[in-house]
Parts: sequence; C-alpha cells; structure tokens
Amino acid sequence: MQCAVVGKPVAHSLSPAIHRVAYAHLGLDWSYEAIEIDEGDLPGFVNGLNRDEWRGLSVTMPHKVDAARLGVGDEVVALGGVANTLVFGPDSAMAHNTDVSGFEIALADRGIARIERLLLVGNGATARSALIAGSRLGAAEVEIWCRRPERAEDLRTLGGELGVVTRVHAFDALPDEGTVHDLAISTVPAAAGAVHAERIAAASAAVFDVIYDPWPTPLAGAAEARGLTVLNGLDLLAAQALGQIELFTGRSVSLELALTAARDEIAARGRL
Repeated sequence: MQCAVVGKPVAHSLSPAIHRVAYAHLGLDWSYEAIEIDEGDLPGFVNGLNRDEWRGLSVTMPHKVDAARLGVGDEVVALGGVANTLVFGPDSAMAHNTDVSGFEIALADRGIARIERLLLVGNGATARSALIAGSRLGAAEVEIWCRRPERAEDLRTLGGELGVVTRVHAFDALPDEGTVHDLAISTVPAAAGAVHAERIAAASAAVFDVIYDPWPTPLAGAAEARGLTVLNGLDLLAAQALGQIELFTGRSVSLELALTAARDEIAARGRL
C-alpha cells in the first residue's frame, strides 16, 4: 500500500522517516514517499491516483485548503477549512486535520492540558488549527498578531464560531507590559518573529514555536532564557503524525517512537 506527503517544498520533510518507522513497527510492508506538487495541482494529482494502491496522503503547504475540498471533511475540517490528511476509500476520500490533535497531544505531553489566554502569532493555515486547538484546551480569549491584520478576518470569524473572544493586532501592536498569556503559539517563519521575540516571551507562560529548522529560533531562545516551557515544530510534526498513522492503518504508535524517528533522521542528515 502506498502513502506519501505532498507539498512544495517537501524534500526536507521528516514525515517519510516517521511513517516508515511506524509502518515497520506495525509489521506493514507499506511505502511512504515525499512528492513535490505545485500549488493548485493537488486535485489533478489526487484524481489520477489508483485507489487500489493508495491509502492516503499527508498534506503540507501550500495545499491544506485544497485538501479540505477533496474529501468529506470531519468536524474539525468543517470548522477550519483546512486539512492535512486525505484517506482514500474505493469511491471517496475523507479529509482530516490532525494538526489540531497534534497540538493537543504535544502540549499534554509537556503537562499543558488547559489554558485560558492564548497569544497566536500568524494567520495562515496552521494558525487556524492552533486556534481550534486552543479553544478545545479552554482558551476563552485569543490575541492574534500578524503582519497584515486585514488578512485575518477568517481567524476572527473562526473565533466567533468557536465562542472565543479574538482580537487581531499588527505586529507593532505589542502586548501591554505585564500581560501574561498561558501559551504563545507562533506559526510564522523564525525571522518574522525575531524582532518581537523578547516581548512575546515576556508575555507568555509557555511557548510553542512550530519551526524546527533552524533551531533554536530567536523566540525559543528568548523563552528558554526565561525558563519557560518551550515546544517546537518537531513536537507538532511527531504528534500530528500519530493521527495520520492511525487513520491510514487503523493502529497506533507512541509519541516517543515518532519523535525518535524524526530525531534519528535529523542526526543522519547531519552526518551526510
């Protein structure tokens, strides 16, 4: 049976390492590749797959919005309008978003099971998943920082649907001194948040930066210097893969197995 991760760029992805180790652990002789697909070309690619040979796709940028339209979506996909997983049946596909459960699993693993105030940096597809995860963890208030607030209306609308008070600010509208959020989630490139790293860390009790390369990011460094709990993109990648593996195979593996596979792959690349 075949599976793959699709995106652009995608050659750097650690998903093949995680999934291959998981399939071997489960005794499955399955393949999992990284396939680069140009923006807008995912529908044609999916329509050309032989459903007798393909079980599913992990979907990364820039295809998460398209993926949500290519299958029957679950409740999370219906809310956020993005999907990172397509599971194929003989006549149809199901669309899922395991990034949301990935945030929850990774945070729970670090002892964060409930929050009240969330600081969210960015307004892309991953930010939508982070907002849903935050609401499921109990956040009633979410402050959203982004470069262009006018492009965050979908997040504001999503917050309303979730019953969460959302306030959108430009990057230069920094939190008031002394304001502390239970968690900050940054979904922007490391350089984009670098200039505000110290202020974000000062305004947060814990930081989840979805970047894992390069690491540490300026935000992670600022948070670690303050002794905060810090999570990175590797935590999210491994945790969201658990949901994909279970959706594809019907069986589960541990978070530690997925994290170890990803770390081993990073170490192997460093030796090349």
